[in-house]
Amino acid sequence: MASGYDCDLKLFIDGEWVGAEGRDTHKVVNPATGEVLGELPLATADDLDRALATAAKGYRIWRAKSADERCAVLRGAAALLRERKEHIGRIATMEEGKTLPEAIGELYMAAALFDFYAEEGKRLYGRVLVRQPGFRSLVVREPVGPVAAFSPWNFPIGNPARKLGAAIGAGCSIIMKPPEEAPGSALEVLRCLLDAGLPKEVASCVFGVPDTVSRHLIASPVIRKISFTGSVPVGKHLMKLAADGMKRTTMELGGHGPVLVFDDADFDRTLDMLVPHKFRNAGQVCVSPTRFYVQEGIYDRFVQEFAARAEKIAIGNGLDASSQMGPMANPRRPEAIERFVDDAQKVGAKLLTGGERVGNQGFFYRPTVLADVPLEARVMNEEPFGPIALMRPFKDFDEAIEQANRLPYGLAAYCFTENGRRAMLLGDAIESGMVGINTTMIGGADAPFGGVKDSGHGSEDGPEGLEACTVIKAIHQG
Repeated sequence: MASGYDCDLKLFIDGEWVGAEGRDTHKVVNPATGEVLGELPLATADDLDRALATAAKGYRIWRAKSADERCAVLRGAAALLRERKEHIGRIATMEEGKTLPEAIGELYMAAALFDFYAEEGKRLYGRVLVRQPGFRSLVVREPVGPVAAFSPWNFPIGNPARKLGAAIGAGCSIIMKPPEEAPGSALEVLRCLLDAGLPKEVASCVFGVPDTVSRHLIASPVIRKISFTGSVPVGKHLMKLAADGMKRTTMELGGHGPVLVFDDADFDRTLDMLVPHKFRNAGQVCVSPTRFYVQEGIYDRFVQEFAARAEKIAIGNGLDASSQMGPMANPRRPEAIERFVDDAQKVGAKLLTGGERVGNQGFFYRPTVLADVPLEARVMNEEPFGPIALMRPFKDFDEAIEQANRLPYGLAAYCFTENGRRAMLLGDAIESGMVGINTTMIGGADAPFGGVKDSGHGSEDGPEGLEACTVIKAIHQG
């Protein structure tokens, strides 16, 4: 195992940590150095069947527990996350590449989610309907059943916590398949839950070829709910698989976040928020601001200042205290960004800064700003998922809205203006699951997180995230 990577990479099924013996493995690589961190075992078909049988058993155990008992486990896990923040944060940084402060911030988000779901599980209220004397009708919420949850590599602590917290808070069992690129972070989140008293049958963790694992789990009648965070094509594929069993789905899919900057915006404050937010986690964030539409009167000044600030971002290993942006998570990402930049320049975009790799090891790519990007450029229509900001001017409100809503994505959008009337109209007009007006802070444990259109359906976080793991039953008694 690589130096400093203190994580035992195994499957977890029915209380057993299952190693690599007799199984295929996947090399986990540090994206900052290219160093192999460890060998991850991949589940066999028998492993998946065992996880399914465990989930069926775990559901019967866990749904019988009281809300207070579930609360105690989640509260305990939240405390353990905070207690182990340096250890877990370091694992996440070595696996995924983000800076250590970002990883620890992500951990605090995960702990806040566990705390929120701990209490919200006590508030899964029903209602009594008004009927004639001697007749009673109740509406109650019950856990949906065993959940299959699939999470990506970009938030290796937070995404598994979202899946685990909602399912466990609602009284469901869960089979979690985290990313093979960054598995250790999810395993550490699970360890916190187990150490806090979660029965061993309630949560399993498996890894494997994504299409093989998803087909196997979703085809089983044991699974009643699928939760997926990832790309639009894969999300649509999983929905088709889920339809055969009439299984409920929550899909948090890709985005291409528009940013509307009006000429009355607080110029410096807007840049202070947008530049760090654009390049956090090297732009590998589904809600990353990406398409910057800036009103003509301030466009040239805004673009030049944005690029000047982007040039000053310190790039390096996420474990180095001086680093402000780490590497991209795998070798596919720099290659994809290079193709986007080349295509955009061919059709007329102006490269203001970046557009190249950094160093001769790891997967580093310089923060990149493209100005006057034509709408036909691929990067203006496909999610880039990297450290690239795209700039275009606009004339008026109607043009800005038309551009913001032009794509089939609808996850996150951002608007900056000091006009209160305009701000209210923007909130109404933009087609997006989340809208930030004069802020980039659009997430919170108590707020729904999800998109519309091709960016998915359903929400994680907030009461809505918990309710997504429940079903409604009407009971009529005469």
